[in-house]
Amino acid sequence: MADSTVPVDSPAQSPATAESEATVVPSKFLFPFILVTSLFALWGFANDVTNPLVKAFKEIFLISNAQSSLVQTAFYGGYATMAIPAALVIRRFSFKTGILLGLGLYAVGALLFIPASMNMQFGLFLVALYVLTFGLAFLETTANPYILSMGPPETATRRLNLAQAFNPIGSLTGMIVASQFILPNLQVADFRQQQVDANPAYQEMLPSEVDGLVTQALEDYSVANPTEHQAMQAHDLGVVRVPYVVIGVVVIAVLLVFAVSKMPDTGREHEQISLGKLTMKLATFRYLGGVFAQAFYVGAQIMCWTFIIHYGMTLLGMTAAEAQRHNIAAMIIFLTSRFICTFILKYLRPGLLLGILAIGGMLLTAGAIFVQGYAGIYCLVGVSACMSLMFPTIYGLALDGLNPEDGKLASAGLIFAIVGGALMPRFQGQIIDMDAFNFAGMELESVRVSFVLPLICFIVIAIYGFAMSMTQRPTSTSA
Repeated sequence: MADSTVPVDSPAQSPATAESEATVVPSKFLFPFILVTSLFALWGFANDVTNPLVKAFKEIFLISNAQSSLVQTAFYGGYATMAIPAALVIRRFSFKTGILLGLGLYAVGALLFIPASMNMQFGLFLVALYVLTFGLAFLETTANPYILSMGPPETATRRLNLAQAFNPIGSLTGMIVASQFILPNLQVADFRQQQVDANPAYQEMLPSEVDGLVTQALEDYSVANPTEHQAMQAHDLGVVRVPYVVIGVVVIAVLLVFAVSKMPDTGREHEQISLGKLTMKLATFRYLGGVFAQAFYVGAQIMCWTFIIHYGMTLLGMTAAEAQRHNIAAMIIFLTSRFICTFILKYLRPGLLLGILAIGGMLLTAGAIFVQGYAGIYCLVGVSACMSLMFPTIYGLALDGLNPEDGKLASAGLIFAIVGGALMPRFQGQIIDMDAFNFAGMELESVRVSFVLPLICFIVIAIYGFAMSMTQRPTSTSA
């Protein structure tokens, strides 16, 4: 991207012999590449330490699934608010400026968990998450095109997939922190287990029935014992606060490292951008379809990873911590699959692989809806293998052919598309709050039916992937 165009591995950009010799990360960019790649892990941590809060806040604050899903609305809404301003900042100044601003906002948002927990206000937590994701929007809008620029255009998609492969490491860390340090230490979880232990009759009931009865008991307890319930809330919100304060301090340390490090100023073109010309360049199915597909992908990812806890607790009688362990398994599969799929990109066109993975996601999501017992949650876990390559591949396909400066602004649209994670979980939460559905004589719990939404998302992604595959010539095996 430093000299001509952004993205996808395209043999039209250079002869096959040159492609075979192209380096994914040139040695002169190795240190900055490593430094910027660390950011992918940082926002992965924030994403996945936050997902379990949807269920945790539902129980701590005694609110509905739709209301608790506002956690994701605030979190991913921050991306929508700040993506375009972030793109304008990095174009006006530099990639490094965008990174420093992003890290600063990330730290501020994380540290806002202190007053939010002390005041015990759900709305303040939403504000904290909203500000935190202002920072993540800056980081993602900056880091993705920055990585693309650190080497030959013909290896740009592989380079971005390599960097994105470290995002699940941060995500996995966030999931482990939630599973080992947040969910098991919540007193509301202890209360739920005590109710189950005190009522042997619950062993004969469906998990969904037990979940409703325990929730009602918690609501009754809050009315009959308001002081004790408030003390429980204060304790649990203190538990939630700790990892955010820790990551806030870590982010400040990373900010200082970037501040004193010399970073390459790649892809700079000091010319006025023509919004008219840029609009014409972006008014294509490749770009607009990519933004659309990215919104549906992020929505599918957040729904599958957020509501797997509801799936396990409501349908299989798991505790929140047990259900979260299945999320950890999903992330391990996601991480492994991303490295495998990055290798496969040497042999398959990105669009074709994207379409194939989307079909796999459709089939496994259907399994989560219709297959009973543990096999259903195993299908839901398996969806992560199909999602592993989607974000960076859609990103690279959509920006293919744009020059560096146009790519900076165009990337904002793809980061803005993360708003799919703000909107779709809210709809899924509303479905979960409904009664069971009857489908072809089969009664399906509302939690199962809610996964129709990610299934639809995968259909959209498959259409985009196969459409892009038909516009690309096959890559060489060494591309």
